[in-house]
Amino acid sequence: MPVELDPNAIFVHRLHLESTTEDSSPRLSRSEDAEKFVSGSIFFVGTATCIIKWAGLTLMTDPNFLHQGDHVHLGPGITAQRVTNPAINLEDIPPIDAIVLSHFHEDHFDKLVQKDLEKSIPIITTSEAAKELAKIGFMAVFPLERWESALVAKGDAKIVVTAMPAKHAPTGLGFALPDTMGSMLTFVASHEEHEAELDLEKVGDLVDKGVFKMYISGDTLVHDDLKDIPKRYPKIDLGLFHLGGTTILGTFIVTMDAKQGVECIRLIRPKTAIPIHYNDYDVFKSDLEDFKRAALDSGLATDPETQIVYLAHGDTYDFVIDKKRFGGNLA
Repeated sequence: MPVELDPNAIFVHRLHLESTTEDSSPRLSRSEDAEKFVSGSIFFVGTATCIIKWAGLTLMTDPNFLHQGDHVHLGPGITAQRVTNPAINLEDIPPIDAIVLSHFHEDHFDKLVQKDLEKSIPIITTSEAAKELAKIGFMAVFPLERWESALVAKGDAKIVVTAMPAKHAPTGLGFALPDTMGSMLTFVASHEEHEAELDLEKVGDLVDKGVFKMYISGDTLVHDDLKDIPKRYPKIDLGLFHLGGTTILGTFIVTMDAKQGVECIRLIRPKTAIPIHYNDYDVFKSDLEDFKRAALDSGLATDPETQIVYLAHGDTYDFVIDKKRFGGNLA
């Protein structure tokens, strides 16, 4: 049955989504309201923390607000020291509607966040992370397995968050690192009412109406399962790629370095690629300059199919959605 919702209320529902098809245009019946859907922004806080705003919805990824000199625990006998500061402090963030958390590591969900973040905020994450969050009092956690989805809705704005393949640990190191996920954010503009129960067909309909798709790699290495992403999502507008070449126990690389970053971007093929997670901790051994050189040497930097955008802490990237995707209602 349809649910009567406050237009400013947040609606989060766990879904299951096995596949997607090509986009179809949404129909907005109130064109005078529709202009708010054609643009959004990404504010880069640092590490993998971004604040994504679109059509009145605000999501935050992997909140990390520790300061230079602070330490994090990353696994048995594994620690790291922060060497940068976040662009803003936790107490200065805008109201957040939901968090997308790639995994439960202290450089992605730190002790400060664990203590001070509002415990009722919706968090979409892995099943493993969900268990850890529940232990420390978070009450609105939505665990996803690969290809499962959650819907975040506020008024007419909807974002379908779908868990993507990711592999944090190289072979033999799985015991030391948590499960992780990438994410696909599908932005949907629709005046259709939310429903308490959304079956697979209705979820597919929502994704088909998506006007913008944003990929977030999460902490991952390049691996074969990533090849399924462009098969299911052949038209990705923007990608946030976790780089840094994080190196632990002396020799084990557990996030993409510059070379793998280039490989991953070419595999995913977003129209715009933004490297993040590249210089914040002393275990990050492949910085942004390494990636810039690799992008130039490989030809990626001049590839007309993908624009690379570089953000420093505190920078904002504004994205614009083609009005043609709205079925002519914004013309």
